[in-house]
Amino acid sequence: MRINLDKFVNNKCEWLRGEGPKSNIVVSTRVRVARNLDGHVFFNWADEKQKEKVLDVVKKAIKRSQFLKNMIFIDMKDTTELDRQFLIERHLMSHDHAQDVTYKGLTFDDKEIVSIMINEEDHIRLQVMQSGFNLMEAWRIVDDIDTDLSHYLTFSYSNKYGYLTSCPTNTGTGLRASVMLHLAALVITDQIENVYKAISKLGLTMRGFFGEGTEAFGDFFQISNQVALGHSEMDIIDNLEKVINKIIEKEEVTRDMLKVKKNGEMADRISRSYGTLKSAKIITSRETIRLLSDVRLGIDLGFITDINMKTINDILLLMQPAHLQEINHSPIGPRERDIKRADLIKEKLNT
Repeated sequence: MRINLDKFVNNKCEWLRGEGPKSNIVVSTRVRVARNLDGHVFFNWADEKQKEKVLDVVKKAIKRSQFLKNMIFIDMKDTTELDRQFLIERHLMSHDHAQDVTYKGLTFDDKEIVSIMINEEDHIRLQVMQSGFNLMEAWRIVDDIDTDLSHYLTFSYSNKYGYLTSCPTNTGTGLRASVMLHLAALVITDQIENVYKAISKLGLTMRGFFGEGTEAFGDFFQISNQVALGHSEMDIIDNLEKVINKIIEKEEVTRDMLKVKKNGEMADRISRSYGTLKSAKIITSRETIRLLSDVRLGIDLGFITDINMKTINDILLLMQPAHLQEINHSPIGPRERDIKRADLIKEKLNT
């Protein structure tokens, strides 16, 4: 049965509302845990009957959980390739989950704070996303749901290694925490390479706006822990929080410097970017992200006062290829998407 995702296009994602601690620099926070069911073969080694059994067992547990009432459930076999790309763009699921979709499920709440992938690399990938710098709050929600699900499911666990997962880097806590940052000032002043080198030494990794395996462009970066084994949940959260706070502080200082020392130059750059977005007739997604980065910086520096962060965040979401096609109610090619993207941006910025 074909599902209809049109109604979700204008759904207000919690993680993009442009509010929360340090939301001028931190776009969103995500905390995710990986879990597998004891007594069940891991997904990558399971046969069809075993995969189907896990999907059914997890679905029933989700329905019983006090924290997961009224969740939206999608059987991945009922989705099209466009549907799956749309769900990836909303950060509700991974690229891996879009492959070989039989016996896979996805469930999420209407605010898109909580989402659970069933039968991705692991039986359960539970994630929570929040707007702004909200690591502890996101972890608290994940921990509550994880604890509640453990009343109905028995997870694979080793007294020696912790939670057992398909990938060794997730074994232990099964926890991956990440923060999406807008580091425009550090990019402009050629300091971002130093950030990358520093976090690599601290067991962290940096990815692009669209997650694992993607290039970081438009000055947006996801920073997350690499390894869960040998560290407690609080160790991972605390370490990431400390590092992110230092990066935020460096970005803030650099933004202040740009405003004072390069006021005219920055004002001109931001004005040109804003003008292009408001007048372009054809624009690619890559150029859009680059220009939106300038405008987002301009809002924080006080050079732009007639729009807010939420509007920019909305455009970042809606300008993506699958979203443009869902808005169009049918697949369209790259050139037509570039035209539709320009129209959408003008509409959002000129209202």
